[in-house]
Amino acid sequence: MAEKKVKKTARKGIKNVRKSKKRHLRNLKEKTLLKKLVKETRKAIAAKTADVKEKIQKAISFFDKLAQRKIIHANKAARLKSRIIKAFNKVK
Repeated sequence: MAEKKVKKTARKGIKNVRKSKKRHLRNLKEKTLLKKLVKETRKAIAAKTADVKEKIQKAISFFDKLAQRKIIHANKAARLKSRIIKAFNKVK
């Protein structure tokens, strides 16, 4: 009886490691996309391109989605949004 319990736990642990790796890769991809989006938005603000407002809206939406899915902390999302809006208002 003890053998089965150990075996199940071992299988469960292996599966949890596999799930954890998959989630880590997914989160890493999202965080990379976040950094790219922040850079693009800041460049658009500095260059005063025509589609700045659209890029800002897209970025803010993405920040909120990541915060909602707990990929980034809610405070980080708020901080990023605040900084981008502040930069936009400064250039405006």
